[in-house]
Amino acid sequence: MSSFELVGLPFEPFAALFGLPDAQLLKLNARRVLATANPGFPCRVSLTDAEVGEELLLLPYEHQSADSPYKSSGPIYVRKLARQRKMDPDVVPDYVRTRLMSVRAYDATHMMVEARVCEGADSASVIRQLFDGDAVQYIHLHNAQRGCFSCAVNRVR
Repeated sequence: MSSFELVGLPFEPFAALFGLPDAQLLKLNARRVLATANPGFPCRVSLTDAEVGEELLLLPYEHQSADSPYKSSGPIYVRKLARQRKMDPDVVPDYVRTRLMSVRAYDATHMMVEARVCEGADSASVIRQLFDGDAVQYIHLHNAQRGCFSCAVNRVR
């Protein structure tokens, strides 16, 4: 059985953006927002939902940058005080467990070879199934309802 780890994005590429005025953020298609509900503002760096009143950026992010027909970008939230989180092997945080997830599996040539939709509480089982065998090299989780990138899932060998 394959082990896996969920990995948040590094914070460093976003850090300087928090110091920009709102007018400059708009030019980058980004917005400064305050969380108005929890859950509801999932941070792609910390793999947690922001607390009510917490500052975040909503901005476009190229989550699938590989040269492939699946090259893709979309909106993400990043908390102002976020720190990159790597989950312990086989641990799925509430950030995923409480949402309907789209699980997208890619091969070494960055082609999607399998995809499933599941309750977040069932995602560990689905991830293990997709990593069973050698065809799948990595997985991306997306929030199924809004389609936004959630996090990367790496195989742990």
